[in-house]
Amino acid sequence: MSEAATHEATRTYDVIVIGAGPVGENVADRTSAAGLSTVIIERELLGGECSFWACEPSKALLRPVIARADARRVPGLRQAVGPLDVPAVLAHRDDLANHWHDEDQVGWLNSVDVDLIRGHGRLDGPRQVTVHTPDGGTVRLTARHAVAVCTGTSAALPDTPGLDLARPWTSREATSAGEVPGRLVIVGGGVVAVEMAAAWQALGSQVTMLVRGELLSKMEPFAGELVADGLREAGVDIRFGATVATVHREGREARMTLADGTQLAADEILYATGRSPRTGDVGLDTVGLAPGDWLTVDDTGQVTAIAEGWLYAAGDVNHRALLTHQGKYQARMIGAAIGARANGEPVDDTRWGAHVSTADHTAVPQVVFTDPEVASVGLTTRDVADSGRRIEVVDYDIARVAGAHQFAEGYRGQARLLIDLDRGTVAGATFVGPGVGELLYSATVAVTGEVPLERLWHAVPAFPTISEVWLRLLETYRDRHQPRRKPATHSSPKE
Repeated sequence: MSEAATHEATRTYDVIVIGAGPVGENVADRTSAAGLSTVIIERELLGGECSFWACEPSKALLRPVIARADARRVPGLRQAVGPLDVPAVLAHRDDLANHWHDEDQVGWLNSVDVDLIRGHGRLDGPRQVTVHTPDGGTVRLTARHAVAVCTGTSAALPDTPGLDLARPWTSREATSAGEVPGRLVIVGGGVVAVEMAAAWQALGSQVTMLVRGELLSKMEPFAGELVADGLREAGVDIRFGATVATVHREGREARMTLADGTQLAADEILYATGRSPRTGDVGLDTVGLAPGDWLTVDDTGQVTAIAEGWLYAAGDVNHRALLTHQGKYQARMIGAAIGARANGEPVDDTRWGAHVSTADHTAVPQVVFTDPEVASVGLTTRDVADSGRRIEVVDYDIARVAGAHQFAEGYRGQARLLIDLDRGTVAGATFVGPGVGELLYSATVAVTGEVPLERLWHAVPAFPTISEVWLRLLETYRDRHQPRRKPATHSSPKE
């Protein structure tokens, strides 16, 4: 179907999806595949934050940075590696973001028979949505079966005096800027903060990070420590325990005063201090919910506060896992669940059923694309106390694996498995080091599939690859529980 004309005042669909990022697109794809008439509403660009201001443009900035860092560790190659071609990096980023146009996304919607209405969609009572279109029109929609809110999140800014007039960067400006700032101050220590510090320092900025606590505070402590070492070696100035008291801008220069009285000046300030749900103006009040709140859902995506079961929420907006791939996973399950309910089919809501997002609780994978990389899935040691599970920690220095020496001279990295002692399975895995992102899917399969350790012994890693760290971790665990026996001594027979 083509983009829906907006002169029609009222329309009815089986399913209405608010938000056309990757999550909304996947919900719409699955409900359409189930034979349900579906419309999707978007006020900005189809493809959303991930395609234009987050995942894809940020990795386009980071890939040359990481590739150059890897090359500099290879004898015979490091001498040939020079500075980055900054205009070429930015131009490639622009190409991957399709120069902030979404025609290809519109073509994809047409191919899966989903209607599109551009405009600001708001709930207007049970199963009702009103869309205010860019041309000043209004379209009123009714859903026979479901409305799915897939509006994502936006940058959360603190209430710092002067910040509202200082024109700070958020993740959007950090991934789409057309020029390299001479001095960039980054406030925050999470994934966006460390990735953008790595990117812009390599592209020519002098980067200063202001971190109240620690880097990557939700991951294993050694992950933040190794990333901090890498950033410092690249030239980033990291200041821990720093709190911003005031901000103001004088012309092109931004000035900051820290709580201890320190003064800083910068060309740009990036605030990477968390995310807020985009639910402030989607009409939650018309169905008895509080605007601006996260939407709590069950494992099939139904908003638990709506007893009639017609309202769903997928992706960041439900606060389960603020990651694009995890939101798309939810969307596939939610779209299938909507289709099953609408078609009178049974809903498989068992633990690993076809209509539930169980992995939100057990196996959320994430890669931090810094130098070194961080890859993590499942539990960390920070989670163990709340898990109620008997966990044993197994660590191994990745630099001791033969494949690490092939990958880079002077390799530094760390691997950790969390073993569930009662189940005999892997409950979590974290890897830090160059190239470890490619280890993550195997770890995700092990955690999700609850593969017994006895079976993992038969998953043989190729030699010499970094994946051999799996064998070394298993050996470490085995040797801890099955100490080597000393060889028996045999006397010579008496004459």
